[in-house]
Amino acid sequence: MGCNLALVWFDWDRVLGLSPQVSVALGLFIAIIASAHVILNKSDTRSATGWVGLIWLVPVVGSVLYLLLGINRIERRAKLLRSGPTPSTSDRPGPTPADLDGEFGVKQTHLLELARVGADVTSKPLEGGNRVEILVDGDQAYPAMLEAIGAAKSSISLMSYIFEAKGIGEAFIRALVDAQARGVEVRVLVDDVGTRYGSPRIDRVLRREKIKVAKFLPALLPRGLTHFNLRNHRKIMVVDGRLGFTGGMNIRQGCVIASRPSRPTKDLHFRIEGPLVAQLQGAFVEDWVFTTGEHLGGETWFPKLEPAGTTLARGITDGPDIDIGNLHWMFLAAIVTARRSIRVMTPYFLPDTVLVKALQVAAMRGIEVDIVVPEVGNLPVVRWAMWAHYPEVLQRGVRIWLTPPPFDHSKILVIDGAWASVGSGNWDTRSLRLNFEFNVECYDEQLATALEMHVRSRMMQARVLHADELRRRPVLFRLRDGIARLWSPYL
Repeated sequence: MGCNLALVWFDWDRVLGLSPQVSVALGLFIAIIASAHVILNKSDTRSATGWVGLIWLVPVVGSVLYLLLGINRIERRAKLLRSGPTPSTSDRPGPTPADLDGEFGVKQTHLLELARVGADVTSKPLEGGNRVEILVDGDQAYPAMLEAIGAAKSSISLMSYIFEAKGIGEAFIRALVDAQARGVEVRVLVDDVGTRYGSPRIDRVLRREKIKVAKFLPALLPRGLTHFNLRNHRKIMVVDGRLGFTGGMNIRQGCVIASRPSRPTKDLHFRIEGPLVAQLQGAFVEDWVFTTGEHLGGETWFPKLEPAGTTLARGITDGPDIDIGNLHWMFLAAIVTARRSIRVMTPYFLPDTVLVKALQVAAMRGIEVDIVVPEVGNLPVVRWAMWAHYPEVLQRGVRIWLTPPPFDHSKILVIDGAWASVGSGNWDTRSLRLNFEFNVECYDEQLATALEMHVRSRMMQARVLHADELRRRPVLFRLRDGIARLWSPYL
């Protein structure tokens, strides 16, 4: 027995003696494997460079962070779950070029080019016969949504990034519970990180009420470490498969401006009727099956839809899976297509160099390019990074307008007063590469003009930012902003 103990002690001592060399070799091996994975899988050069630098500058820890936060585990699972046809897939072909030419008229034939890009990017048809109504702030949006829930007969699907259980959220909870008591099928999908913005958490409240609720991508890490990566930022509600709502508005009391909340948030939402509603429902169903494995189909969720208006529209799903880059392509195509004006309204404006240069080229072509952003943002680090970004943007005739409080969360892109993109997507890397978003492109001169008037009304309340003001900012402010900008690929 004594010999055996001595042998064990001797062997362990040798291992301890070799541990520094083993550690170095193991760390080197892990760094090489992690770096190779980054190089082979990260298409964004800035992101790849950042991760490789972190992996080598902070040995082991950098590789662990990349394992936890940098690897996109969504794409493979999405391809598996979404490889077959979904109930939203249309069996009928979209409009032909001749059809579109007739729809757009002589003055807007250049939009035909944009429609072709949209078809290629999304693989979805343009749907005619829709009615799209603008809802301003929670004061208009929430009553319309609650009325729709109260009239539901067969199904309700609701997806939101943030759904607070207090304030206006209590009214939504009561309406959903009452609908389910009437025999309506109810499904609620909330982002896991989004549930942590309010207390009590909405998923726990809905489960107590026996509502079928699911959390998208449950995160094990604290909100501060996970909120920037792979979150579901979409806002969609569909009632009876016939009436849809989408836009940029979460469900929280701060959006009800008339209630004088401590942190008011202006925003836009949209009420939609017509064939396009099936694409809203399709986006929800795909995210629901991705999260729960439950397939929703049939007349309950996808009834036959009749024309309800004159808007030609298409849904644009975007996310770090099979839909990655869709919104980036559409924004770029819209800028290139513009002939007269480009109006961008967004709370977060941190576009990549490609979009910035496209906006500048448009301004050089004589097109009015106006970027409307809040002067005081709700996220300090993002606001600082935006200020560091402004000197690059303010060139070649691009104009930036700073709107006064309250904070405006609206997300609008209007081209030539004839085409508009609305939805949840912002002009930053988080929206365009890291989050799941849903936008709608609308070919409707009346709707686009109304949205342009909305943007211009905010411009009338705003002030123009000049390059001289940026140059006069204190050095410490510019240094702070520049440091924040280094994180722009992840903000």
